[in-house]
Amino acid sequence: MKKCLLALATILLISLSLPCHAKNNSTQYPIVLVHGLLGFDSLLGVDYFHNIPSTLSLDGHQVFVAAVSAVHSSEFRGQQLLAQVNHILALTGAEKVNLIGHSQGAQTVRYVASFSPNLVASVTSIGGANYGSTLADLIREEIKPNSPSEHSFKLVFAALGSMISLLSGHSDLPQDPLAALHSLTSQGASVFNQKYPEGLPPTACEQGQMLASNGVYYFSWSGTAALTNILDPTDLSMLLGSILIVGQDDGLISRCSSHLGHVIKDDYKMNHLDEINQFIGLHHLREVDPVELYRQHVKRLQELGL
Repeated sequence: MKKCLLALATILLISLSLPCHAKNNSTQYPIVLVHGLLGFDSLLGVDYFHNIPSTLSLDGHQVFVAAVSAVHSSEFRGQQLLAQVNHILALTGAEKVNLIGHSQGAQTVRYVASFSPNLVASVTSIGGANYGSTLADLIREEIKPNSPSEHSFKLVFAALGSMISLLSGHSDLPQDPLAALHSLTSQGASVFNQKYPEGLPPTACEQGQMLASNGVYYFSWSGTAALTNILDPTDLSMLLGSILIVGQDDGLISRCSSHLGHVIKDDYKMNHLDEINQFIGLHHLREVDPVELYRQHVKRLQELGL
């Protein structure tokens, strides 16, 4: 009988200690994940950041996934994100957040950190279009202003953005394809960078400062492989994109354009979708699991007291 009581007491003590353990292992500030162009938080049960929010939550961290316009300018999306950051801070009682943005989401989180640095502990760019995208430049060159092709582009991408927003439960989010395209061109990114320069390296291919002048920590990582898994049907689209980009890239964003703040690594065997653990977790068998990268990075933030 005594042995049974001792066993029950032990189990009770362990169960009571679990929340404390998770709390102690969490980052000081909540984590907010931000999607890129044509992205979403969750669409018909599929997460944009596949298995990443749930894994980080199980590790004991507070994780939120932002819902901003699928197709719009980085500044407009940044304003949407800022409103959600304020809501998250009110909800959690935290003073700041750790922002993690993929693709155009990198510009989106940079906007918030520059506009309201007092609300942001860190910014992390993953496959970020920090200096624009060659593909966006090519598209802008092909579709002349006020041309039939530009009109068609607007219709198609506005419809795509609206459909994504509808299916993800955010039908009220506005879409602006030409504003999104401009944000992602080299010219648009240059204008953006002049307004919000924090974390940028001296040139696109160099390391930036980890702690910027606004008091926010900046990090980045990216991949340089288009074809990573023979079973992944999306790899072909990444290969087609990579063919159009000069130099190393992840299928959509060049290696140099991805640099921001402390560059953790810029040549993972990953393409643009692998960076968010898509398609359904298929990735290069000889590369670190993308989810593990996020876990390692969150631990890095935790060790910095963020």
